[in-house]
Amino acid sequence: MPQSTESATHQVNVKANQPIPVDIAIVGGAMAGATLALGLLNAAKRFPRPIHIAVIEAQTVTNKHPGFDARSIAIAHGSVESLKTLGLWQSLAHLGTPISDIHISDRGHFGMTELNSQQFNVSAMGQVVELERVGQVLFEQLQQASETDAAHTQAKLSLFCPAKLEQISASTEAQHLTLDTGERIDAKLVVAADGLNSKVRQAYDLPLAQQHFAQQGIIANIVTDKPHEHWAWERFTETGPLALLPMSDTQGQPRLSLVWALDDEQAEQLQAAPKAEFLTRLQAAFGTRAGRFIDVGERHRYPLSLSYMQRPIYHRSVFVGNAAQTLHPIAGQGFNLGLRDVVSLIDVIEQTMQTHGDKSDLGSVAVTHGYMNARQQDRTDTIRNIESLVRGFSNQHWPLVAGRNIGLRLLSWFPMFKHPVAAKAMGWRAK
Repeated sequence: MPQSTESATHQVNVKANQPIPVDIAIVGGAMAGATLALGLLNAAKRFPRPIHIAVIEAQTVTNKHPGFDARSIAIAHGSVESLKTLGLWQSLAHLGTPISDIHISDRGHFGMTELNSQQFNVSAMGQVVELERVGQVLFEQLQQASETDAAHTQAKLSLFCPAKLEQISASTEAQHLTLDTGERIDAKLVVAADGLNSKVRQAYDLPLAQQHFAQQGIIANIVTDKPHEHWAWERFTETGPLALLPMSDTQGQPRLSLVWALDDEQAEQLQAAPKAEFLTRLQAAFGTRAGRFIDVGERHRYPLSLSYMQRPIYHRSVFVGNAAQTLHPIAGQGFNLGLRDVVSLIDVIEQTMQTHGDKSDLGSVAVTHGYMNARQQDRTDTIRNIESLVRGFSNQHWPLVAGRNIGLRLLSWFPMFKHPVAAKAMGWRAK
C-alpha cells in the first residue's frame, strides 16, 4: 500500500514542528480503528460543524499486519446491520460468506442442537470474512478519505501511516501525541484502538484485568471433500471448543476456517505435526459432519485468555475493541463486541455535537463518561457469558457435562428456547 500524503498545510506544520490540532486522534487503524474513522466520516454529514480526525497506524496493510492477518472472523447479523448503518458494509459485502445454519455438539455425549436462519426470519445468521481482504478495502478507503479536499467535506481525515505513537501526555484541554516520525498532534479526544498491548493504556499505566485459560488456539484454513453449504460448526471437545466456519471456495475447493482450542502441549505439538497427522487428529476430534478433511493451510497458534479494562476511559481518552477487552473465541464475539464499542462511541459523539453545536468539546467528560455508561451493561454481560461458556464446556466434570448436554437437547426439543441463544449469537442489541 502506498504511504498516505498530507496537505501542504500539514507539511508546513511538520516543518515548523508545530502540533497539528484535531478533534479526534485514533491510535490504531485495524478493524476497530478503521471502522470508527470511516463511520465518523459518514456520521459527520449530520454534525453541526466540521471535525478533524487523525488516524495513526504503525503498519501498512499486508498479510503480516497483526490486525489484518490470515484469520477469518464471523461478523454477526447484528454487526452486519451496524456496518450497513455506518455506510461500510456495501463495500465489504462481496467478501462475506454467509452462515445460514449453525450446528452445536458435545463430542462423545448426546448433546447437540441446530440454529437455522429461517427460524429467525433472516437471510443469514452472520458473514465470514478474511481479515486480510477486509483490511485492504478499509485501508484504501482511509487513504482516499485522507486525500479528499477538506474544504468540500464536513470532516477532514489525516492518515499517519506508517507511524507509531512514541509519547502521549495530558493537559486540561487536550491530549498531546508525539509520533516516531517527529510529528506532533494535539487531540481533544484520543481513541485507543491499538489492541491488547495498547500503548495508550501502557503510557498511563491503566489497570487491565487478565484471566488465562491454559489453552492455545490453532487457526488454519481447511479444505474439505464436499461443499459446506453455508453451515458453521461448534464442537466441544475434551480440550476445549473446536469451531469451523464456512469460507469462499478457492479454485473450486471448499474451505473452512478452523479455530481449535487445545492445552499448551497439544497445541505446540499439532502446530508442528506433519500435515497428514494433523488432519487425522482433527478428523478424530470433529467427526465427519463437514466431510473429509483433505488439506490444511499454514497453521498459527496463539494463547487464549480474557482481558478487560473495568473503566475503558481516561482523561480525554476512550478505549475500544481489543484495547478495551479481548475475549476467548468460543462464541466468536470479539469483533462484534468491539464494533458495538465503535457504534456507541459514534452515537455519543453525535449526541454531543447535536446538543452543543459549534461549542462541542469531543473530549469532555460528557463524551468519555457517556461512552462508558453506554457500554457498561453490554460489556459486563458478554464477558460473563463468555467466561461461563469456557468454564462450562472446557472440562469433563460429570455434573457440568450432564448439565450442558441436557441444555443442548432442550434447545432441540423446545425451539422457543433458541431465541435468546440466537439473539446473543447474532449480536442483536436489546431495545
